[in-house]
Amino acid sequence: MRDRLTEALKVHNVEYVDIRIEDKTNTWVNFRGPDLDTIGSARTLGGIVRALYKGGWGYATFNDLNDLPKRVQDACETARLVGTGTTYFAPLEPVVDISTARMIKDFRQVPLAEKKALMEAYNRIILGHHKSIQTSNVRYADSFKQVWYANSDGTYIEEEIPDTNVMLVAVARDGDVVQTGFDWGGGIDGFQSIENFHEQARHAAQNAVELLAAPPVTGGKYTVVTDQILTGVFTHEAFGHLSESDFVYENPSMQEIMQLGKRFGVDGLNIVDDGSLSGGLGTHRYDYEGTPTRKNYLIKDGILVGRLHSRETAAKMGEPLTGNARAVHFQHPPIVRMTNTYIEPGTVAFEDMIKDIDLGVYAVRSIGGQTAMEMFTFSASYGYMIRKGQVAELVRDVVLTGNVFDTLMNIDQIGNDLGWEPNGPGGCGKGDQHPLRVGLGGPHIRIQNCVVGGQQ
Repeated sequence: MRDRLTEALKVHNVEYVDIRIEDKTNTWVNFRGPDLDTIGSARTLGGIVRALYKGGWGYATFNDLNDLPKRVQDACETARLVGTGTTYFAPLEPVVDISTARMIKDFRQVPLAEKKALMEAYNRIILGHHKSIQTSNVRYADSFKQVWYANSDGTYIEEEIPDTNVMLVAVARDGDVVQTGFDWGGGIDGFQSIENFHEQARHAAQNAVELLAAPPVTGGKYTVVTDQILTGVFTHEAFGHLSESDFVYENPSMQEIMQLGKRFGVDGLNIVDDGSLSGGLGTHRYDYEGTPTRKNYLIKDGILVGRLHSRETAAKMGEPLTGNARAVHFQHPPIVRMTNTYIEPGTVAFEDMIKDIDLGVYAVRSIGGQTAMEMFTFSASYGYMIRKGQVAELVRDVVLTGNVFDTLMNIDQIGNDLGWEPNGPGGCGKGDQHPLRVGLGGPHIRIQNCVVGGQQ
């Protein structure tokens, strides 16, 4: 493959060209209620050429490798038609590297019938758990992607990317009240990462049943403690996207707000994006421009110290490369994306974090949310009231809302218990590129004066 890409790159007549080819195989099994909804396997092979000339980009995608030289010419021709300005593209030393995946139990060697039988067993546990369980949704997916990348600087990279995940959803009903419980998991190291999930299936069903009897939280301002998963989702959605430099560069108001050196939180608040993290869901040795990934501090001791870049945005803003040019698949060019984003752990134990809270909310996991500039709204999966320093009754309909910058300043305690969101279906969405694998993590954190929506 290397010789093929090298030959194709010789025909370019622009300032820069790169080629990315992907060969992906995947299987899936989905149960909805008692029925097998979908099952199958697929393979896709294709690639993309990018060409850069006088600040203008040209692209060409393809599925037939025999078309590669022609697609390079097409991309170069497009770039020369649109390029009329100045090229900004940070220099980078070329690299040659090959990264192979290591799996404990290779899911490609597991028969589809075995995958179906395991999901069916999980599904039976959910449906048979309690009379109030109305339906279920059990989803399994795996994929193995081989990526070849080469550019006109002389870089050549091969990478293998495995992924396995399962989602277990239970829906319970009592009259007009409908509640959902779920659990999920998986990993990048093989099929064993989703085996023995029988207890998780029971947990999903039990959670749905218990939420039927739980009262809605009473809306108001509380001291809120978020668990590790919700901390990770908040960090990624509310702050991480604001650190993606293409968003900042194209938004003058955000440039005013996101000024390096500005305080955004207390001493000890450190927010990191690290594409080199061992075993992370967003981990790669290199991004899709050949830039080595690394640990990038976004906030250090409460001060904004960095943001995420592609080679183009780094050159435009005069800042260091970070290794964050990523794409969800070959049909898309890379854009600035997060990898593994998290708050570093502090020193406070969970019990000490809640012991002086007279009345508060412990918010657990996340079922989605929205962000608009610096404003956010997140729905926790469920929560517990904190009463006189103790975790008390289960509550539902826990919605956190506020301004991300105010919220960061209101974080007054950071837990010592860094945790990561388990692998599951879906991923980060941006620029019609979804779902991109990312790692979300953090410790428990305590937030003062947090607005919690709920029953009035």
